[in-house]
Amino acid sequence: MTSFHSAFVLIGFNLGLIWLIMAAPLGTRTISVRRQTDRRPEELWDMTRPAGGLADWHPAVSSVRPIKGRPDRLELCYRDPDRSGRPIVRMLAIDRTGVTADGEFSCELRIVADSALDAGFWSGYREVRRIGPADQGAVIAIEQTDCYRGLGFLFYRYLMLHREMAALERHLGGRRAKANGWLEHPLSQAALATLSTLMLWPLFGLDGNGLMISVFLTLVIICHELGHMVAFRAFGHRNTRMIFVPLLGGIAIGGRPYASRFEVATCALMGAGVSAFAVPILIAAHRAAADGLLAPQVAGPLLVFLLILSAFNLLNLLPMHRFDGGQVLRQLFAGQAMRALATFTVTSAIAWTGWRIGFSSTTVIAGLSVFTLMSLIPTRSAKPRLELEPMMQQQRLLTGFGLCAALTIHVGGVIHACDRLFAPAPL
Repeated sequence: MTSFHSAFVLIGFNLGLIWLIMAAPLGTRTISVRRQTDRRPEELWDMTRPAGGLADWHPAVSSVRPIKGRPDRLELCYRDPDRSGRPIVRMLAIDRTGVTADGEFSCELRIVADSALDAGFWSGYREVRRIGPADQGAVIAIEQTDCYRGLGFLFYRYLMLHREMAALERHLGGRRAKANGWLEHPLSQAALATLSTLMLWPLFGLDGNGLMISVFLTLVIICHELGHMVAFRAFGHRNTRMIFVPLLGGIAIGGRPYASRFEVATCALMGAGVSAFAVPILIAAHRAAADGLLAPQVAGPLLVFLLILSAFNLLNLLPMHRFDGGQVLRQLFAGQAMRALATFTVTSAIAWTGWRIGFSSTTVIAGLSVFTLMSLIPTRSAKPRLELEPMMQQQRLLTGFGLCAALTIHVGGVIHACDRLFAPAPL
């Protein structure tokens, strides 16, 4: 399989996978988990009902407070912070609660207010908790119904339900609940990164060079996401984590919602920004290898790594909706005219880079069309309850210069690597 065919297959597969994970219209779906315990139904009901001992074991809820004069409302305080660093607070409506003649307890819940998210996010959400008698104990079942777009959020909700049940089982066994699940564990992420590397290997050739390219691409993705995590830390996020998605890349997750447009732009830009610091180091290392200061055998791999690093981050700076460059420009320019001008400028710079390294005009246009198609994939976004703080002029200038610097450095990295990797052999 040629490099062109490998890239075509990888892009086509990723387009389908992105649509399935982020945009597939699943409609209204109900997910449920069930567990059997050795406790009596009455005892288990007191632990799991929202007005009971939920905060004693739940991994996300820190406290529950009844609302005076509203017996059908509860205020749940969560461990996760909102944009200001205070705990997220949600108001829970209890639509129905009761017990049947068979001794089955149940309640129906919905969320009517959220201190972090717009109320419309929870408009279709419903939750049912049931606890019934069983042989030598009780059975607990939790159902959550919502309207989903994309398998990603559906899987996330399913994972959170299983984590809640695991925390309950640990509490019943007298053990402390774990702070994080298995997915965030470094060993799990290392395993996913290794799996992604092995899955990419056949696309680049089942030989040493193909493995080298696959490993380099994985390292570039990790470096890019670490840049986002550095930015999160700089803005005061107490917890940051990276979730590696095989074949698609990685996702850096902060510890709270964004507070300002400057924070959104900076955190998006720092993926390519931190990686830009490696470009002059790699160029210097290549020159050292060419001058005999390093082993000559590392000169070629250094150029390949430089090309993958700069090309990946350069494509991430495309001003498309789902890319880092698009996020930066949306925060920089509120007006449509200036945003369109900036989009045209950045896209032209990246297109010129493709033409400069030898791609035909048709190939460049086809590539931009594919990335435009990726950016047009509709997804469900979580709208914040409050508007983001606007950018000050100094912040706007700082972000704009940072974008220009990252763009220039990675353009230079691509050209430097291609001029030496694909230079015609001397006669």
